[in-house]
Amino acid sequence: MALNTRTHPLGIPPPSDKDWPKEDEEDFFLLDPDRKRDVLPQPFRMINKLVMQVFESAMEIIERREMLREAQKLKVQPQKCFPTAEFQVTERANCLAVSGKYIFVGLSVGLAAFNTCDFKDVCAWDAANTEICAIHASDLGNECHVLLAVDEMGLAWLFCFHKESFLLIKVLNEVGDISQRSTCVEVVLSRGGDYAGILLQDSTKAWLEIYQLPKDSWLTEMEKNARAAEELACSERTSNSSSEGLPVSAIQADLELDLPVLLLTVRPPKPITGTSFKGPLDALKEVDDGSMLGMGYNHLIKDSQWELQEAIFRSTYQEYLEAEGVIEEEIPRYAIFHFLLPSRILEGPEMKVQPDIPAGIGVHWDGNHNFCLYLLNPSLKEKADSDLKPDIVWPCAAPIACSAVSSCSRYLALAGEDATITIWDKHLGYPLSVTAILEERFIRSIHFLCDSAAARDETCGADSVSCGADPVCPIIQLLVLCTDSSFYLVKAPRAGKSSITLLADRPENPNLTISAVMPVLAFPSAVLIFSWDGTVSLMNTDTSQAVYCFCTPPSHAVEPCWQPVFTVDSVNCCLLLRGDEHQQEGDLDQDKATHSTIFLFDFNSYPLKEAFPKKPDLPLKPLHELQWIERCNIFLRDRFRFLPERQQVLLEMEEQEYWDCLKAQAAAMDNEREKMKGEKQ
Repeated sequence: MALNTRTHPLGIPPPSDKDWPKEDEEDFFLLDPDRKRDVLPQPFRMINKLVMQVFESAMEIIERREMLREAQKLKVQPQKCFPTAEFQVTERANCLAVSGKYIFVGLSVGLAAFNTCDFKDVCAWDAANTEICAIHASDLGNECHVLLAVDEMGLAWLFCFHKESFLLIKVLNEVGDISQRSTCVEVVLSRGGDYAGILLQDSTKAWLEIYQLPKDSWLTEMEKNARAAEELACSERTSNSSSEGLPVSAIQADLELDLPVLLLTVRPPKPITGTSFKGPLDALKEVDDGSMLGMGYNHLIKDSQWELQEAIFRSTYQEYLEAEGVIEEEIPRYAIFHFLLPSRILEGPEMKVQPDIPAGIGVHWDGNHNFCLYLLNPSLKEKADSDLKPDIVWPCAAPIACSAVSSCSRYLALAGEDATITIWDKHLGYPLSVTAILEERFIRSIHFLCDSAAARDETCGADSVSCGADPVCPIIQLLVLCTDSSFYLVKAPRAGKSSITLLADRPENPNLTISAVMPVLAFPSAVLIFSWDGTVSLMNTDTSQAVYCFCTPPSHAVEPCWQPVFTVDSVNCCLLLRGDEHQQEGDLDQDKATHSTIFLFDFNSYPLKEAFPKKPDLPLKPLHELQWIERCNIFLRDRFRFLPERQQVLLEMEEQEYWDCLKAQAAAMDNEREKMKGEKQ
């Protein structure tokens, strides 16, 4: 006999704090009256419900991971590549740099140089007993290299390496009073070693210093020093055949080189305040003096207007401001800057430029909308301590998060905090592409990829006006890495719309979080990807697949995996990667932790050319088959090609003769007009 049991009346019961929610206690039927006692009372029914929810969520996670594991098995597994060479360093390696035939290693105690041929320890520097955290190197020629290093205390060390010996030139931010010392947080060395830039911070402010390196005088002094050493060694051998000459390093210890010259001091933009001008005429006079209107300082808005506007804003959005808090505008303390090769927008009046020497720098400060360009004019040395104003300002719609410059320095990419990406052609001064990531993601870094078109641009040089302006417009590729480890590929053709493709979404496994990416310029569409689990894979962005995996020996692992120590030698086409030996549990020997192994992966030893074949150049199309924008590019290219000839003709003509010619043409046109009027009458 079925028993109908009702646990509460049909009406809506009044709320009670003494009882648990009873949304699951509906009328139900028990076929067996004896089972009435088997129903769990509260609060055990609620506990049972929570436990079941946790169990179901765990099962969903397990099923999702199983599906990912099965999908991973179905994917094409990348081919494993093991090191082609390795060498040991006596201390912990913090950073790596390659210049010429030398590998420079920043150690926990000093610096070390190794030969790329046999990987032997050539020279070491540990005079200051300091830990080097970052290092940059550039080849000056004649077996001379310039090094810029930063230690753990924020000091910027400038070295010259010649004849297998380190020579300290200067500590750029060293001061007598340690309380007045500033900390170096970023260093950049220009290609070729002509300029060096350091970003400094103290307790209240930050600024950027640009130095011009007298490398020509360095090379001259080094050559004289080398000849003097050879003559001294020859004289010692002739006087006493059994004695040995002094080593070159001992002779170079007394050598003093010219110090770098402080060229520019760039300070962050100040917050915009009320105007100090009495009227529009004063503002126009200030603009005529050369101030940049793009920074927003030369306006006519008074302090009272700012205060009124702020009061209206606060009263309108008061509830949102109370929830999120008011963010006061502060002076930025971090900047990203690049050295830029000459282009039409970076050529000042009476400024002599060379195609392979930087002509300016591009700077954007943290949280600022403006990308500022400054000319590296030697005449500005006298204004190094003044409030320098930018020569060119490119404003953006959102604060700039990160930026990148192509290897040929022609293309500039700016990524905003609103996930908008703009690619500029610096030679022509217009944007090639403006794209945006539709998902709510923040951009972490952007990198230019190398393709056949970019290689042609790089071989053409910066001074070639027709570089890359072929009828078949190449495609500029940009890799975009987001903070959640997802990354995209932006393709920007010079004619047509740009596209954005998702290469990899946010990884489900936290161990697959990306720690760093690095394009391989030797191969088109090749990117190195470093993950938290220590894997180093080589991805083909055309197929979105990892084709190779660079593995350390089983006895070693990539350390630290969240910030790997590596560098890519684009000249010798190889990857240098630090690996540490696995520590045994309970091992108290600390000597192993102070030793590192540098593994070398020679790209030429693997069949990478088959995985990354060079794209064939498309045949040229007839002019009538091209789109109108491609025809305009051809027209502009031809105009740019004959521009120097037209300028030369204008310079050869005297000014008075030119005006007389114009007046004669105008008089002839007037006579022709009068003659036509007389004929009509």
